[in-house]
Amino acid sequence: MTSPSPASDTSDLALLREAAHACGPLLRETFQTEVKSWSKGAAGPVTEIDLAVNAQLNAHLRGARPDYGWLSEESADNEERLARERTFIVDPIDGTSAFIAGKNEFCVALAIVADGAPRVSVVYNPITEETFEARADAGAWLNGKAIRVSEQYAVENSRLIGRPAWFTSPRWPTPWPQVRAEHRVALQYRLALVAAGQFDGMLSFGNKADWDVAAGALIVAEAGGLVTSPWNDTLVFNQPQALNPGVVAAGPALHPLLIDQVKALPRPGAPRAETA
Repeated sequence: MTSPSPASDTSDLALLREAAHACGPLLRETFQTEVKSWSKGAAGPVTEIDLAVNAQLNAHLRGARPDYGWLSEESADNEERLARERTFIVDPIDGTSAFIAGKNEFCVALAIVADGAPRVSVVYNPITEETFEARADAGAWLNGKAIRVSEQYAVENSRLIGRPAWFTSPRWPTPWPQVRAEHRVALQYRLALVAAGQFDGMLSFGNKADWDVAAGALIVAEAGGLVTSPWNDTLVFNQPQALNPGVVAAGPALHPLLIDQVKALPRPGAPRAETA
């Protein structure tokens, strides 16, 4: 494959931003209204708006880049994407359960991946009007202003995104010190909040689909943070099985301490995306 082009990245980032923002009106109009929804089983709920946004994004993005591959939570997978130089990785609504519940903790999450790594990404919350974005080797921004991960250097008293009950569970071989834990529904939004320094770190366990991680992972990395699996594995995207075994994201001082805290957990079993 050819080397990634900075010029292509700049153009692609503008395309993702435009496509994400174009979904804003529909999402705002239908937020906190009655919408048709149903269950996808272990993959969680889906609504008619997820599908409408997916169709809108597909038309916008693939209309502009027909030679790119496509991987979306709301589209049937096609391994033809593996042969493409660049691939869109899309979650039309990350945090569908929040959207259904009328909570402003969901987002549109878009990334373009080349050679297993994100090149550009956008995480857009249409209710709070937050646009997080990043370009590989160029930086990360929130509404046009550069962002940076926190400089927290101790687990104790750190601000972490995760279910508070996790940190007091008896399953941990080493008990957690006191932390300030809060939960947010959308995984990509959690990653973006860490990138912006609003939280010191986040942890999510179990297999995670690429569309739940790729966009936010680049934003954290370009904001100076580290993003890996709970066992410190590099995350690789757009593989035949588009999953990674969980995610830990934090600033460079805190990240290794979080890994030390969680690495004794058993790895996930058979590949299947988890919703937490």
